[in-house]
Amino acid sequence: MRPSRRQPDELRAVSLERGVVKYAEGSCFVKFGDTHVLVTASLEERLPPWLKGQARGWVTAEYGMLPRATHERTRREASAGKQGGRTVEIQRLIGRSLRSVVDLPAMGERQISIDCDVIQADGGTRTASITGAWVALNDCFAWMRTREMIKTNPLRDHIAAISCGVYNNVAVLDLDYAEDSEAETDANFVMTGAGNIVEVQATAEKTPFSEEQLLALLALARKGIGKLVDLQKMAVM
Repeated sequence: MRPSRRQPDELRAVSLERGVVKYAEGSCFVKFGDTHVLVTASLEERLPPWLKGQARGWVTAEYGMLPRATHERTRREASAGKQGGRTVEIQRLIGRSLRSVVDLPAMGERQISIDCDVIQADGGTRTASITGAWVALNDCFAWMRTREMIKTNPLRDHIAAISCGVYNNVAVLDLDYAEDSEAETDANFVMTGAGNIVEVQATAEKTPFSEEQLLALLALARKGIGKLVDLQKMAVM
């Protein structure tokens, strides 16, 4: 029995609320159970210097956790003077994931910055961030289209992410903190709406996992991401 009493292939309650930030061109408040992330998409008429003159845009991401997003207060990284390795890794993952489904030349020479602020963390903050970021990015592109800044939606497909793991020798979907902290194997899958794989992060926390277990986790991820993509489609209708 899972601590949450969910079935092995059962997601936590997921919600995607759009338009929650007045000034952002796109925004989404995403909830995966007790993990809550505020995502905004900001259009900027500038590019990194190394991209200027290449007739294409760019999508980048920043990620951070509020001090009391977890059980105990964590110090703001700004007060420490630098970002931690985990933060840098996650925001690069978010950016890579989104760019994999964006037609960058169709954006024009512009940048969209995705900000993912974790309000409350209970496992799976990076997967929730990616899933909600797609909604915020889609709304940002819609904002641009209504102002005739672009002719078509540069998004070529959906992108969503989910965690899976081996907990008590059972492959389970969408780990919360209670499972994540005790899992024998922890994995994150990023996939498109068409079912193609963008990134897989899988680590044996206690004992090495088999190819059979990896395939079981992949099957769970496909099922979970299929449901997340359906929720994204409902959210932007």
